[in-house]
Amino acid sequence: MNRIYYFLRIVSFIFIISIGFSACLNDKGIPDYNEYPDDIGKIFFTKCATPGCHTDASMGAAANLSMQSWDKLFEGGRGSACVIPYSPDYSTLLYYVNTFPDLGPTLGPVMPYNKDHLTRDDVILIKNWIVAGAPNRDGFVKFSDNSNRKKFYVANQGCDVVTIFDQQTVLPMRYVDVGNSTAPESPYNIKVSPDGQYWYSLCIKGNSVQKFRTSDDSFVAEAFIGFNFWTNVTISNDGQKAYVSGWNNSCSSSSSSSEIVEVNLNTFMVTHHVGFIYPRGSCLNPSGDTLYVAQQASSNQIYKIPVNNFAASSQINLYTTPPASGVLTPDEILFSPDGSKYFVSCQGTSELRIFQRTNDSLLAIIPVGSLPSAMAVSATHNYLFVSCQEDTVSFQGFRGTVAVIDIATNLLITKIYSGHQPHGIAADDNNDLVYVANRNVSSGGPAPHHSIAISTCTGRNGYVTFIDMKTLTLVMTGSFSKQVEVAVDPYSIAIRP
Repeated sequence: MNRIYYFLRIVSFIFIISIGFSACLNDKGIPDYNEYPDDIGKIFFTKCATPGCHTDASMGAAANLSMQSWDKLFEGGRGSACVIPYSPDYSTLLYYVNTFPDLGPTLGPVMPYNKDHLTRDDVILIKNWIVAGAPNRDGFVKFSDNSNRKKFYVANQGCDVVTIFDQQTVLPMRYVDVGNSTAPESPYNIKVSPDGQYWYSLCIKGNSVQKFRTSDDSFVAEAFIGFNFWTNVTISNDGQKAYVSGWNNSCSSSSSSSEIVEVNLNTFMVTHHVGFIYPRGSCLNPSGDTLYVAQQASSNQIYKIPVNNFAASSQINLYTTPPASGVLTPDEILFSPDGSKYFVSCQGTSELRIFQRTNDSLLAIIPVGSLPSAMAVSATHNYLFVSCQEDTVSFQGFRGTVAVIDIATNLLITKIYSGHQPHGIAADDNNDLVYVANRNVSSGGPAPHHSIAISTCTGRNGYVTFIDMKTLTLVMTGSFSKQVEVAVDPYSIAIRP
């Protein structure tokens, strides 16, 4: 009887142990590391997602980053995403665990904190995993499941890359290299086609307009337009043509005049080279038959160009009486949602000027702040947002503001401090958000949370902030404005509709 009793106890004990052990295994008989591949999961669960560190319970004291599961990892931490699929150079997690100079830079404090560093093999394993897309244990790569995903794009001048954001999480999901040279080309302007199927990158020191798909952000083709100081690309309403503004660039090995280039986006051939004086920002009228172009460099005019006859272009004076404070120096032009008026940011006089479309008459002059540049318009809220990169007056001790204009009344509503040296700006009516790229290139701005020593980058990281269009205030994270760090000198923003 006793033997039977002890036998049953032993069997019960073995059964309980086997149940506990099987709970720690997946159906393949390997440890369950919450969707991580087993080799990566083993490192993270023994070195990183440990009590007091990067777990759900203790993430608040660990840069707000949980590594307790593969999905949690891609929620990022304080400042930005820490792993970008296919981009080890911009995946900061890698450099917090790296102590080997030949494998890349080291960020401090080195992780695991106050514990043994990861081995060389471990670091290489993590790096190769990110190069492969940082997939989960089933091979799925984050953000690869929806070809219609809503995104926005940020051109980074200092690194020759475009940062691609997921609109739902407002976190970087990809970095894409742009340009076709090993020399710095400085992506300056980015536009999404009206149908949302493609995005176009223009580098200020480059020689081409490059086309990418928005479905998977893959490269399609490029149109070679020669070397120049390229500043703006505008896509026709039907997506068939691009109009590119360029200045004479004395640093170029090729002598080129200031011009506007028309490109066929099906054949990627240049169809027109037409000389203009310092063409800058441009936009098409609602019908798409007339191109409006700012004539910068000590000017008080803009160009009005019929797209089917460049030779019939005319100039519009931006004043009724000459400005007392100097030349206007127009930078960007944008139409109102209903097409009844257009806006011109004037850097020389720190003004916004508003014009009637039908007769090009001046409707209003609004002082906005020093170096007004990019503009974005909300059809839902009837607001115009103007980035004023060097405004040091509106908020004492800070550099840069976003001015908000009521389109119906042509009046300034408010100014918002969005971050240090705002430039690129885009309004997302679907999410009631304005995305602002803060260049952060001059002294006085916040020190980057991550200082990545990438050989192709010069300068320090900038960041993106978010304005709530319903309240006209910055979106906050706790007591601080929500900001997402990106690569060096974020300059231009475009939204995939």
